Amino acid sequence: MSAIRTAVVPVSEVFRLRRDVLRPGLPAASAEFAEDTLPGTFHLAAYEGAGTRVLGCVTLFPDPLDGDTTAYRFRGMASDPVVRGLGYGAAVLAAAEREAAERGAGLLWCNGRTGARGFYERHGYAVRGEEFVIEGVGPHYVFIRKIPSRA
Repeated sequence: MSAIRTAVVPVSEVFRLRRDVLRPGLPAASAEFAEDTLPGTFHLAAYEGAGTRVLGCVTLFPDPLDGDTTAYRFRGMASDPVVRGLGYGAAVLAAAEREAAERGAGLLWCNGRTGARGFYERHGYAVRGEEFVIEGVGPHYVFIRKIPSRA
C-alpha cells in the first residue's frame, strides 16, 4: 500500500463517500450540509498515494462551542469500508487538526457516532455530556479536543 495523501478539496470531491458511508439508502440531499459552502468551511480528502479515489473525508467550519470563538466543528467524517482500520480516518483527522490550527482553531469538536467513541478517544478527544440521538442517523456523543494554534 502506498502512503496516504491528504488534500483540501471542493465538497464535490468528498460528497460521494460522505453519502455512501454516512447516509446509505437515504436521498443524496441528506448528505448535503448547510455549512458546506459557508465562509471558512473546508473539506479534506484522503487518497492512496497518487490515486484519485477518495478513501477518507471530513468537512470543517468555524462553530463556537461554549463561548470559545476559536472552535471549529467537523462533520461528515468517513472512510471507505474497504480501507477501514488502515489509517485513512486517522490521516484525515490529523490533516484536519493541522489545517484548522493554521486557520486559528484552538478547539475541535464534533457530534460523533457512539460506535466511533474508541477512535476519537485514541486520538485525544474527550466525550462531553451524555449520549443523544440524531433522528434518522443514530446515537452520538459530543467529542472535543484542544489543539495548539499555529496562526
